[in-house]
Amino acid sequence: GMLAYRDAFADFAEQNGVIVLAPLFPANVCFPGDLSSYKMLRQGDLHYDAVLLDMVEEMRERYRISGDRVLMYGFSGGGHFTHRFLFLHPERLLAASIGAPGVVTLLDFDHDFWVGVRDFEKVFGKAIDLDAMRKVAVQMVIGGDDLQTWEITIKPEDDWWMPGADLAGATRNDRIRSLKGSLERHGVEVQLDVVPGIAHNDGALIAKVKEFFARILNAAPA
Repeated sequence: GMLAYRDAFADFAEQNGVIVLAPLFPANVCFPGDLSSYKMLRQGDLHYDAVLLDMVEEMRERYRISGDRVLMYGFSGGGHFTHRFLFLHPERLLAASIGAPGVVTLLDFDHDFWVGVRDFEKVFGKAIDLDAMRKVAVQMVIGGDDLQTWEITIKPEDDWWMPGADLAGATRNDRIRSLKGSLERHGVEVQLDVVPGIAHNDGALIAKVKEFFARILNAAPA
């Protein structure tokens, strides 16, 4: 997976003079069978967001990179991580590309986390900074046929269940549009790219991500 991302963005890195960091969070860290704890950014004392920021700092020091804002793309579970990272660390992002997350946290101050962000500061020790979020270029990207629900439906017996678990809709397409609407209601601009004829597979989405990132880099002050 991570090697495929590295390879997929290699030409982009060459053309745009950027370094690609493709982190892999190990499975089974928090409990046997744990494949998803990173999606919510934190699990107990394990702060995946801090681990990622440490990786970025290491790269900055090693390659003497100026500036501390990055372009972040994540698909599926990575799309979970990317939009929640945008809520928590917008000042560290030049752009965020959110690919087809199965479960979304809406920018909604009437519901607690993870459904919304009402108690975000209590959960993460840091308040939502809408001004900083409005400075991040945001793309959402998804296949038009990404309509399966079996993997993403949260039922009352599931670990993640909470009231409002079905608030954003049934399919990933429903949920990404709900997420987009929640950001736009707070003045965060979102570019939604829907690739027709594609289901839950980002092979055909990455070209859209590269186009978006290239546009943002070309517009950024040197």
